[in-house]
Amino acid sequence: MNSSSLMFLAGIVAVQQFSRLPNMFELLGLGIGCLLLIFRRDWRFFALFAGLLWASLFGGWRLSQQLPDTYQNREVKVQGYIASLPQQQDQRTNFDFIVTAPTDGFPDKIRLSWYYPQLNLAAGQSWEFHVKLRKPHGRLNPGGFDFEAWLFTNHIGATGYVRDKPPPQIVSISPSIGQYFARYRQAIADRLDAALPGSEQLGIIKALTIGSQNAITQQQWQVFRVTGVVHLIVISGSHISLIAGLIYLWSRRLWAYTGVLSISPQRAAALCAWLAAVFYAGLAGYSVPTLRAVIMLSVALAAIAWQRNTAPMRVLLLALLAVCLIDPLAVLSVGFWLSFVAVALLIYVSAGRLGRPSYWREAGGAQLATAVGLSPLLIVFFQQVSLISPVANWLAVPVIGILIVPPALLAVVLLFIWPWLAALLLHLLDYLLQGLWWLLAQMADLPLASISCLPPPWYAVALAAAGVLLLLAPGGFPGKYLSPLLFLPLIFVTVERPKPGEAWLTVLDVGQGLAAVVQTAEHTLVFDTGARYSEYSDMGDSVVLPFLREQGITRVDSLMISHGDNDHSGGADSILNELSVDKILSSVSDWAERENGQYCRNGQTWRWDDVSFSVLSPSESGFAGDNDNSCVLQVSTARQRFLLTGDIEQAAETWLVQEYGDRLASDVLLAPHHGSKTSSSLDLLGAVVPKLILIPAGYQNRFGFPHRQVIERYRQLGIAWLNTAEQGAISVRSGTESIQPIAERAKRQRYWRAAVPNRQSIDVR
Repeated sequence: MNSSSLMFLAGIVAVQQFSRLPNMFELLGLGIGCLLLIFRRDWRFFALFAGLLWASLFGGWRLSQQLPDTYQNREVKVQGYIASLPQQQDQRTNFDFIVTAPTDGFPDKIRLSWYYPQLNLAAGQSWEFHVKLRKPHGRLNPGGFDFEAWLFTNHIGATGYVRDKPPPQIVSISPSIGQYFARYRQAIADRLDAALPGSEQLGIIKALTIGSQNAITQQQWQVFRVTGVVHLIVISGSHISLIAGLIYLWSRRLWAYTGVLSISPQRAAALCAWLAAVFYAGLAGYSVPTLRAVIMLSVALAAIAWQRNTAPMRVLLLALLAVCLIDPLAVLSVGFWLSFVAVALLIYVSAGRLGRPSYWREAGGAQLATAVGLSPLLIVFFQQVSLISPVANWLAVPVIGILIVPPALLAVVLLFIWPWLAALLLHLLDYLLQGLWWLLAQMADLPLASISCLPPPWYAVALAAAGVLLLLAPGGFPGKYLSPLLFLPLIFVTVERPKPGEAWLTVLDVGQGLAAVVQTAEHTLVFDTGARYSEYSDMGDSVVLPFLREQGITRVDSLMISHGDNDHSGGADSILNELSVDKILSSVSDWAERENGQYCRNGQTWRWDDVSFSVLSPSESGFAGDNDNSCVLQVSTARQRFLLTGDIEQAAETWLVQEYGDRLASDVLLAPHHGSKTSSSLDLLGAVVPKLILIPAGYQNRFGFPHRQVIERYRQLGIAWLNTAEQGAISVRSGTESIQPIAERAKRQRYWRAAVPNRQSIDVR
């Protein structure tokens, strides 16, 4: 059974790497293969084939639940209820919406944004909206968050926004269990707001009780990441298991006192613990991680209730099998791997060992085991490892798990019975969290509290996994002293860099905005940084920094902010706060007059690693419009040239042609102003004569960029073009005879992603 569970998992994982799902004939072949393997009683390979078949069928079913083409970009009237706690972000409110009508072929769960809502939105409210929807689509960048995979994993079939006309209306629909839980979560959130107004720890208490992370600040997340305690701040398997365990122990003792023997105390306690876990998961909105934890716990409690073999590893593998059967898409979640591997490590270091250490020694050993054992996965998923995680968790686990979570849940109950007593208890918890926060913040400020690593190759991860098993083996195990050597390939990873005289240009997918990175052998220039959406979200933090970390870049030589528009400069502060930046160049005073800043002006030149950089515009006198005053940069190597233009329009384009003429000639042109019809004039295109144009535009953006007239102009001139909205991040490299763009979406094509146009295979000579 154990090996069969792992083979079934292997089949599930393999399907998630497919660029397309098997067709009908291939599915039929898998089915026949399963029958033959059953006949031969080859259960291991049967499990593998069954995993392939089940994941393919499930993936096809989930794709059928996505928005049909007939509804794409069309106004649709929907009814349903708000399933998540609304999240306010400046001018818009985001929430998940469960659709009850229409039903035929329509997604049952969508994610909506409502700009400038006139009413207070609350979870559990029933609404009738006129919405404009589109199929799931997300930005795709090296090292960045895969939003499209997250939507697919969370069974969200469409995204869109609420139309103001006709006005939305509150309606009455048939209630459901999910809607009741949503209402309870909103009621608890409102009462917590009233009990702890203005508390900096309110967001953490909400996260631990009802799974809402909306109020946790970016600074708090940063401290939690550096200290490695993020898993304690969300309702996870550890919290659900803790509450279920406490309920199990109390209910078993109480049931034993009753003297009722028709139902054994273990079975009654298991049922009570399971109900408590289901209710706690409901408070968290039945998110995918909590559902996974409930499934795992259900297997363990069922084994106890029916007195089956409760060998820890066997129960864990049965839970893994159950999770994969119920939701094969769970393997796309980072939490799936971290949770199962963490439990497996705890079983490995504790089960079958002689003697029992003291509680604090055992707790410290468990934290050290998980910190060391999970480090290869953390490097794979996040390229970052907390070095102080064992100590931080050794302190935080008992505080949050014992002193915070149970009293916080008790306070939630008291909010509806004795609000004054609940408020008193919550204030005590607030003081306790303040002390814990101070300790964690001090730890996070320590030198080398965490380290960033490069994405490792597969063989390094395999060797590190073997090293973990050796390192955590009992004392005296043969070859244990060799375990540190197996970690070396994980740490000493080389990253490909341009050779002297070469330059790499990467235009990142930041939606409607611009962020590009130019790399030479030893230097890095960041050209614009995308938009800032709120104090919690900007493209510098979520896109540019992850890309730089993946490339092993820890210092930026020049940060060029072409002009002051938010979609070009909004992420700059995040980069300045995280990395050392030697020089800032910009056309606007807000950036040029900062420390190490200066204005970009035509005539400025420098040379890095045999690659020349020239600022072509603006001139000293400048232009009337802010867009035309964008910095224009030309990067020249021995074989190719790149021209980065910002948001220049007709006036700046005309001046550039008159000033430089044929010297504008470049192989790659960054489309001026995202492909606006006020840019990309025939005169500019005739002077630049680009072989390839890269368009930084948002997917189905409200401005209609790139404009169809501009695209038609490119076609008439025979110029190849690629759009980040369709291709994700796009990279071009000098040094070869031809320009062969590398599109991230084509490189990481999966069956659930939007199809990539054929232009990604272009070879520009």
